[in-house]
Amino acid sequence: MPHNSKHSPESQHRAVVIGSGFGGLTAAVRLQASGISTTLIEQRNQLGGRAGQIIDSGYTFDTGPSLITAPPLLEDIFHCAGKRLEDYVNLVPLDPFYRVWFHDGTYLDYRSDLAQMKASMAQFDQRDAERLEQFFTKLQPIYEAVITEGLGARPFDSLGKMIGFVPRVLNLGAWMPVSQFVRQYFRNWRHQFLYSFHPLFLGGNPFRAPSIFLMIPFLEKEGGVWYAKGGMYSLVRGLGQLFQDIGGEIRLNTTALRIDVENRSSSRPRATGIQVIDRTENVKSRIAADIVVSNADVGHTYGHLLAKEKRQRWTDSRLKRIQQSMSCFLLYFGVKKKYPQLSHHTIILGPRYKGLVQDIFDRKILADDFSMYLHVPSRTEPEMAPPEGESIYILVPVPNLYSDTDWGATTELMTNRVIDALEKWGLEDLRASIEVHHVFTPNEFESEYNSTAGNAFGIEPRITQTAWFRPHNRSEDIEGLYLVGAGTHPGAGVPGVVLSASATMHAIKEDFKI
Repeated sequence: MPHNSKHSPESQHRAVVIGSGFGGLTAAVRLQASGISTTLIEQRNQLGGRAGQIIDSGYTFDTGPSLITAPPLLEDIFHCAGKRLEDYVNLVPLDPFYRVWFHDGTYLDYRSDLAQMKASMAQFDQRDAERLEQFFTKLQPIYEAVITEGLGARPFDSLGKMIGFVPRVLNLGAWMPVSQFVRQYFRNWRHQFLYSFHPLFLGGNPFRAPSIFLMIPFLEKEGGVWYAKGGMYSLVRGLGQLFQDIGGEIRLNTTALRIDVENRSSSRPRATGIQVIDRTENVKSRIAADIVVSNADVGHTYGHLLAKEKRQRWTDSRLKRIQQSMSCFLLYFGVKKKYPQLSHHTIILGPRYKGLVQDIFDRKILADDFSMYLHVPSRTEPEMAPPEGESIYILVPVPNLYSDTDWGATTELMTNRVIDALEKWGLEDLRASIEVHHVFTPNEFESEYNSTAGNAFGIEPRITQTAWFRPHNRSEDIEGLYLVGAGTHPGAGVPGVVLSASATMHAIKEDFKI
């Protein structure tokens, strides 16, 4: 029988969760469903963190994640609280998942049906098409290790666990960079991109992110790609309602100022709660808790919410050595015109792939060329825009703030370059059709989300920052402090942060004998 706060005995423990991204929301639900009285705080005036929503003049935009994979991971959250996902959120399957336009004017529709994919790929390389099934057969054990066997849902916080996993990683080839793994099967550059771009969805560099992240295309093939009716924010709203339905408390416009820590002579310091400020009333208060879960950026959690003297492992110098993910330049256009050539998800590639990725991740320069990811939910749900209009979200990968880009001086220029590129690509009269215009730069990632260097996806997923090498779900410095979200194991993306909440809850249950 699934247990929730009504069926589970009330615990003497109290929990507070800092931040309401998908990781924080999921962790809060799991804590409350386990009988632990839980308060969720969010510094902004809406739930969701990066997964926010803009509504303006009849146009509705998701501000962050734009798709759902692995619905069973979401179903499990509701099930643990004695509820059903379908009573809160209406999921709609997408086909194709993405339409990918290449710089030479060719395109491929990316979908789960292997026969259709093979037919599309055969236009460009018959041998590649014939190797597609072999490729997915090779990915299956990676998927099974992370998802089926639950390695992504368990904390990787002991060296012993890592040492035990190494032989398997080597055997699976999961240590190999994604692009190198993919090149073993496909020789056409289009197909090499098609099956290697997924780490970019997690803020990773496909030319060095380990192939364990190739579980994502397998996840998509097995479970599809889904859209939440009303936008991704309907899932945020559903999780928030679920949390409140089982007795959880939500405080919006509430900023965490400090994690309170009690020194003890016999063991590590212990978290005892947090200091907060109500941004509406400008009133400071304290929330007592013996379980503190932070969904904030790791650099902010350790570097700003904890005093230096409380940190033995995550010192300032160590935090500075963390490789942050890339950032994004985001545009939200409400346009009074239909663009049927756009799919629900459209990727438009510039002339360079590897060179552009190197500019973003390593050289940290804003190049003259760029690629774009467009989310146009009005193609699936016309109600997301006024009649005869489209709501268009445009994501351009850019360097984080460790570059020297002056976004105050660059935003208008970059906006015009994006519009020019889209009009040249085929969106006629786009500039004249824009009725609503919002922009979000790396500066806003830093100021709005407290993300180190304005990263968009937390810590970069590279081999030296994966599994045991990432900041752990259970804090190494402070008892009773836990991390959840993109900065801890297993990583970014909606499935990743949802799994991180499972891993964190696993650690909490071990520690508190729940």
